[in-house]
Amino acid sequence: MIYTLSFSLLENGGMPFLSAQENTMQKTQPLKLILATSFILSAISGAAIAQQETVVPATKVTYGDYQNWRLLAISHRQDKKTLRAILGNNKAIEAARQGQTQTWPDGTVFAKVVWKETTHPSWPQAIVPGDFEKAEAMIKDSKKYASTGGWGFGYWEGKNLKMYPQEKSQECFACHVAVKAHDYVFTKPVLQ
Repeated sequence: MIYTLSFSLLENGGMPFLSAQENTMQKTQPLKLILATSFILSAISGAAIAQQETVVPATKVTYGDYQNWRLLAISHRQDKKTLRAILGNNKAIEAARQGQTQTWPDGTVFAKVVWKETTHPSWPQAIVPGDFEKAEAMIKDSKKYASTGGWGFGYWEGKNLKMYPQEKSQECFACHVAVKAHDYVFTKPVLQ
């Protein structure tokens, strides 16, 4: 943002480049002031971000806001008439890029963001996302979720991740048994 402001000033004649002959104390003072201000604003922004990150209690496990995660894959569930974007946390993205998807590492988290399918109003042949339905989660923790193949199952309620009770997790896991050879994961990452 600071760079954009500086370039805008340059383009509009508000902050001209100085030649070696023009490099006098009088003409460099505004430039030094702008650079110093930019440095201070960057430092304050960095401190504010660091302060925000340390506010989260260390005892509470948080998986963050999935909306900022990267896309691993998409799927179309014809049986449920839904479209899904499967997003991954940093651990999932790193594993996918390194081809470590036969057995996903502990700490991997998937967000399965689900929309009802609909057709595009101007192009009926195209199936597009309709109403948002839900955002589900899969969390890899081999010890904690040993009874469900090392995977915990949950959903997001707003920005809060809630885990399904054991009965619902077993129901989710029953479907995933079909892909046991792929660490119980249907998703085929597009990042490989």
